[in-house]
Amino acid sequence: MLDRTKTATYAVEAGHPHDLGATYDGEGTNFALFSAWADSVDLCLFDESGTTEIARIPLPEYTNEIWHGYLPGVKPGQLYGYRVHGRFAPEEGHRFNPNKLLLDPYARDFAGDLSWNAAHYGYEQDAETDRDLSFNTLDSAPFMPKCVVTDMASERAPPPGPRIPWDRTIFYETHVRGFTKLHPAVPEPMRGTFDGLGEQAIVDYIKSLGVTSVELLPVHAFCDDHHLLEKGLNNYWGYNTIGFFAPKTRYKGRAGLRSFRDMVRRFHDAGLEVILDVVYNHTAEGNELGPTLSFKGIDNFSYYRTMPDEPRFYINDTGTGNTVNTSHPRVLQMILDSLRYWVEVMEVDGFRFDLGTILGREPHGFDQRGGFFDAIGQDPVLRRVKLIGEPWDIGPGGYQVGGFPPGWAEWNDKYRDTIRAYWKSEEGVVRDLAARITGSGDVYDLRGRRPWATVNFITAHDGFCLNDLVSYNEKHNDANGEDNKDGHGHNLSFNFGVEGPTEDGGIIAARERQKRNLLATLLLSHGTPMLLAGDELGHTQNGNNNVYCQDNELSWINWDKLTGRDKALTNFVRRVAKLRADHPIFRRASFRDGCLLRWVNPAGGEQQEEHWDDPGLRAIGLLLHMPDVDVGGDEALILFNSFDGEVPFKLPPRVKAGRWSVVLDTETGPQSDEGRKGLEADDVLNLVPRSLIVLM
Repeated sequence: MLDRTKTATYAVEAGHPHDLGATYDGEGTNFALFSAWADSVDLCLFDESGTTEIARIPLPEYTNEIWHGYLPGVKPGQLYGYRVHGRFAPEEGHRFNPNKLLLDPYARDFAGDLSWNAAHYGYEQDAETDRDLSFNTLDSAPFMPKCVVTDMASERAPPPGPRIPWDRTIFYETHVRGFTKLHPAVPEPMRGTFDGLGEQAIVDYIKSLGVTSVELLPVHAFCDDHHLLEKGLNNYWGYNTIGFFAPKTRYKGRAGLRSFRDMVRRFHDAGLEVILDVVYNHTAEGNELGPTLSFKGIDNFSYYRTMPDEPRFYINDTGTGNTVNTSHPRVLQMILDSLRYWVEVMEVDGFRFDLGTILGREPHGFDQRGGFFDAIGQDPVLRRVKLIGEPWDIGPGGYQVGGFPPGWAEWNDKYRDTIRAYWKSEEGVVRDLAARITGSGDVYDLRGRRPWATVNFITAHDGFCLNDLVSYNEKHNDANGEDNKDGHGHNLSFNFGVEGPTEDGGIIAARERQKRNLLATLLLSHGTPMLLAGDELGHTQNGNNNVYCQDNELSWINWDKLTGRDKALTNFVRRVAKLRADHPIFRRASFRDGCLLRWVNPAGGEQQEEHWDDPGLRAIGLLLHMPDVDVGGDEALILFNSFDGEVPFKLPPRVKAGRWSVVLDTETGPQSDEGRKGLEADDVLNLVPRSLIVLM
């Protein structure tokens, strides 16, 4: 509670409602908070330690549903929060409780961490009905992080980022903490922070892979779930946002808030983009029994989608307990303001939207012409950055692969599942394989969309990593404390006869070849490849396909334990990435570029319609010819064999004059390229079991 003996006196002026959040003008700070249903709002100021509330100031003005006031003399570094007064009527969707200190949705920085306590809950739970019935009067301030007044936006304009063309883009999905926590070249105090990720050795390594864009798992401020902390775990991935403008406190480095931007600039200096994985679909406040930390206590009925007939309860299209109401103009404004802040002030180059279908939900369902998509497509800042949607949620009509508007790229799980199924040697997938490898034109060749609209991936943070995809038939998630019931069960993985690690040389060789098959397919397919960090290093999670709560060596990349095989795999990735970069034929910019695509069978003939549905079909070739590239054109032949046996493949004639030469082979055994140059049409190449060869 407020200690009146230590209360400071502040003169408060009307201020203005135009800029939400805490805005410093050089002489004082304007505070503005949206709440359509509140009766009044108290601004609470805290001392430097964040433990003592030194002033509680009612915001004096209410304009256009925004409460605001100006405090002369309040400078950057001041800690604050809000208490919002109004009706506690959950049955009507209102959950005001001034005993709860609330985080400013527009806060640029937080000090301290959340310490779970019964005071966070706005109600006293009824033991018999399990309902949020009575009012909780406990003060939550001692257990809450505090917002911090900042002044980042007043600094000089950012230098231009790399702006990598889409057809040259390769995403590299990684985690600030997991990538650096065990890296020997990163000083111990910097490990797990933005400073560590921006270390020159890290930047140089990522650049050396041939990728162009670092995609970071969530860095927005998020909460560690109470039930995880009770089990000695925490929220590692970060999909539990509570602040859309502030970075996660434990990731900040020596320069505090500026450490994030310093990291971005180091990547930019190396010609690499930074993409953020962002979670605007839900918040950490959970369902009707969840805590009151920010939005729920500021204006629950506006910020969240509630059940039309029972607004006590939330629409749960996210599976997390609540769904952010992007149909409300002020909530939509908050999301757009947040995105612009991270582009204009923090200098990032784009965003991947978690459960992105939520953002297109209107009261009548998903709409690619909904308010969010229309607003972002017309925004002069945001329409110029990379926008990637995860095009699904669990709500009605939630699967929207191919359903996002032009200008967006999308995670394509059809690509993931088809490529996994093919290399696992499942039946009946080769027709679909042909579509996925050539840019999924059946999904994206509409309305002027380009091949880059499909973000192709084999693995991502969610699911098996590459090493485990070829080493485990079943998930092994016991460490998560959920009786191995969590995580996806349909992995399309194959362990080659032994579950987990083995000393069998034959199995090891087959697994290494399979890794190369999957990586080569990914990097040579049309579309935008996404590589999961650590896959190129043989990183394992011991069969756990849901490491969301494993902030430990199960998830962290262990740089000291890399084997010769791991380093060879890294060099293979570099080689294939360079092949893609050097040859536009593997990274088409348009479906209408005149590229000739011809599918051929092992007999050297053209694949006929009746051949596609042959359940025994496992080997096939793709001949690509791109005219007018460097005058003479470009040509390649990719041979695929997912059969568990050797397949002789008769080479087809080239479109232009010349001979074939092997430039890439996923076979891992000792092999010489002598005798594999200057190959003529009708010459036969033997494809070893489960292998891929590229000729040019």
